[in-house]
Amino acid sequence: MNIAFISPYPPSQVTLNEYGYHLIRSFIQKYPVERIYVLSDHLGNNLDYQRYKIEGIEIIPCWKFNSLLSFWHIYKTLKTLKVDAIIFNMQFMTFGDRKIPAALGLLTPWLCRKLGIPSIVLLHNITETVKLDTIGMAKAKWKENILLKIGEMLTKIILKADLVGVTISQYVDILRKKYHAEHVVLLPHGNFELPERTYINEPPNVINLMAFGKFGTYKKVEVLIEATLLLRAKYPEYKFIATIAGNDNPNVKGYLKSVEQRYNGIEDLVFTGYIAEEDVAKIFQDSTFVIFPYTTTTGSSGILHQAGSYARACILPKIDDLERVVEEEGYSGAFFETDNPVSMAEAVTYLLQNPEERRKIEDQNYAAAKGLPMNELAEWYISHLNVLIKAKRN
Repeated sequence: MNIAFISPYPPSQVTLNEYGYHLIRSFIQKYPVERIYVLSDHLGNNLDYQRYKIEGIEIIPCWKFNSLLSFWHIYKTLKTLKVDAIIFNMQFMTFGDRKIPAALGLLTPWLCRKLGIPSIVLLHNITETVKLDTIGMAKAKWKENILLKIGEMLTKIILKADLVGVTISQYVDILRKKYHAEHVVLLPHGNFELPERTYINEPPNVINLMAFGKFGTYKKVEVLIEATLLLRAKYPEYKFIATIAGNDNPNVKGYLKSVEQRYNGIEDLVFTGYIAEEDVAKIFQDSTFVIFPYTTTTGSSGILHQAGSYARACILPKIDDLERVVEEEGYSGAFFETDNPVSMAEAVTYLLQNPEERRKIEDQNYAAAKGLPMNELAEWYISHLNVLIKAKRN
């Protein structure tokens, strides 16, 4: 079986690149997979992909972020390859942070179906549960209503794929009920490779509060910085470090630079910039708590799964989707009121004052990360693909 993945892939900085990296690698040497083609986006220098070259995977840059013709270039590339199945790793802004390129890119599964090749779309978010104003897509209510209608049309097009998987059970219910799509299934997020576990020094006199991701829309770091200042005033015996690991969300370029200027002069405030795949482990291992300074969510959280892989306790906002994922997948953490630095500081305080609870959460998160490794998830995909391929042949 030869499989084509349409997905960002490191060192691309397009959203879901890291998830694609772990998911795609989990298919290597899985029977009956023979060859994997990764149709990824063009880099400034496509030779940079060689850093992640591995036997059994061929990386083919063939589309550009924010290009109006990404869907067409992917289609033409697939026509030149002999593949038995296609897997799309995508969300609504995979192909662009501008509305028209993003929307046109979502035509790709429908267009590729014209090739008669069985396809699975892993859709990480749906418009019905995303607050568009908080992710920089619509600031006015009338614009939001228009975009929601467009989102519905695009969802119907995406549902033209042979099988659509989503990572949260609630999404399955919504898509089946609203769109009468019985070919929507739950494809869990899965967990990244488990590194050797590292433990926090006891007692943790240096407290590293680390937030990871792309910031500026629904991930705002001011709440983390303000909470850190409150904790320093309350616990002078501790050294608190606020680590902001990542870069700007493409919708708000310059956001982190403006924050850095605003809080200029504050000690132990670290802006790392983009974190390459090979440096991710150290960022998590150096953290004491993984902070989620979110105001909303856009699907299951890869960072939650990474925190579990590194056995770290999470400081989480009280958001329905995120609370549901945490409960369903067996993770845990201390919760705070969204965008409230006092509440966030209290959540950190609780785990500092109750180290046994912190260790319990670390153990629980690590155990949850063992629950469904990517290697097992790949077998789910292959099982679904075998059924689809057999149905096409008949």
